[in-house]
Amino acid sequence: MTHAAQVDTSAVPANETQEKSPALISRPMIGVGFLVVVLSYMVNAMDRQVFPPLLPNIRAEYGFSLEQGGLLATNFTLGMALAGLPAGYLLDRFRRKTVLLVSMVIYSLGTMATPLATGFADMTVYRVVSGFGEGMQSAAIFAAIGAFFAHRRGLAFGVIGMGYSIGVFIAPLIGVQLVSMHGTWHSPFYLFGAAGLLIAAAAVFLVKTGLTERSAEKVVSTRTYEYMSASAYNRNTIALAVHSVLSGVAIYGFLGLYPTFLITSLHYTSGQAALAMSLLGFGGMTAVFGGWLGDRFNQRNLLILSMLAVSAISVCIYETHADVGMQCVFAFLMGAFGLGFIYPNTNSAIQRAVRPAQIGRASGLFVTSYYGPAAFSGLLFAALVDSFGWDRAGLLQVTVLPLVGALALTFVRPSKFNNAVR
Repeated sequence: MTHAAQVDTSAVPANETQEKSPALISRPMIGVGFLVVVLSYMVNAMDRQVFPPLLPNIRAEYGFSLEQGGLLATNFTLGMALAGLPAGYLLDRFRRKTVLLVSMVIYSLGTMATPLATGFADMTVYRVVSGFGEGMQSAAIFAAIGAFFAHRRGLAFGVIGMGYSIGVFIAPLIGVQLVSMHGTWHSPFYLFGAAGLLIAAAAVFLVKTGLTERSAEKVVSTRTYEYMSASAYNRNTIALAVHSVLSGVAIYGFLGLYPTFLITSLHYTSGQAALAMSLLGFGGMTAVFGGWLGDRFNQRNLLILSMLAVSAISVCIYETHADVGMQCVFAFLMGAFGLGFIYPNTNSAIQRAVRPAQIGRASGLFVTSYYGPAAFSGLLFAALVDSFGWDRAGLLQVTVLPLVGALALTFVRPSKFNNAVR
């Protein structure tokens, strides 16, 4: 990272290329801008993860079934999936900062609208709108940061993932506390939505285009990529997309209904369930370490081991019926491997599987493949619970699917990554 970096104008429409002079960005502004980006992703996580621990309250107020509640807990990812490929297209052609700012406003307004719902239909719309903004933001953040920190992409994604995990950690605790103070589940949604708008306003001034518009091709110097497929949709990206689908369905099905499982099956209090969810977020803070490992070792093998770990931890969660202390340990480990290792390394690997000019499309592909099927993971899990009970449902969705995802990863060839040693 140099003291001053020039903005790449290839990310903006052609008619703007000659009109705008390249901007310079200093080291302090790189740090400030990166911090704001991480904070924005933390609020993104808070908006997503405040819903599951409050789901019992929401179901009680509206009379939703378990299937309806499970769908609402995860259907925001449908919006993320719908945003993924269009956002990837826009990011390769327009300013990433613009996409980032617009996305933050969309998901914040969607979050604030959720308590205004009168029933299942309009709450579904608000959740999907929120997810659409979150998907746009995810694609914009990872395309921008992936280009700027091309040589340390995994580590940079790990830091962003740690910000996400902090949001997962504090959202249930703050949400349950606000419900206790105000006697309504509405207030956390208003608070987190307002926080997103505030950070979006700060990003206008503090996130410079020198950070967001960097060209990955310039960062990686004069390397050539003839050994890689010319298409963004090649053997590696397809295998990683299949892995993303399976890991997204397993992990988000787990996240969406884990508090409900603890409360209804193990008879935890809402405070104990919120604590377990927070420990899951705390485990996700290992993303910095997970991303660091992904930059230094075989990323495919690291992902395979992480998927096998998720499968084993799932058996412990759903089969042992452990007490609060052990459940918190299992939740921490699930967060460490599911959020701290799998998420940042899948995201960075799919960008490494394409030529540098195509990282916007790779980022969009990841968002769509990871979050699209995950939109229905809560509904699927709830249906499995109704048919087979919590233990068997956990075995089918959170134990077996990661094993299949690990199998898909065996088709990945790291020697065809854009960071491969030639």
